[in-house]
Amino acid sequence: MGGGSRESPTGDTLAGLVERLAVALERSNVLDYTVLLQRPWRMVWLNFVGGMARGLGIGLGFTVLTAILLYALRGLMVANLPVIGDLIATIVRLVEQRLRP
Repeated sequence: MGGGSRESPTGDTLAGLVERLAVALERSNVLDYTVLLQRPWRMVWLNFVGGMARGLGIGLGFTVLTAILLYALRGLMVANLPVIGDLIATIVRLVEQRLRP
């Protein structure tokens, strides 16, 4: 039982396993997580900023999609398609009926 190298059942040496573990931990950013856990207010701040950015992105995205939809509807109204006109008239009628007491 001489020699300093120990092998796992898969044939890797202990040093090789430690090296693979170190690389895996480095790739998973464990250090970043432990720093965040040690400073919880930093995590709160990062989550707040991330939430604000997501909210802004949702707002801007919704605005752009609505503008595109309205632009397309305006083009259909200019074309004066009877199907679209009938659909809009039906919607207006339903809204007026709903608003009556």
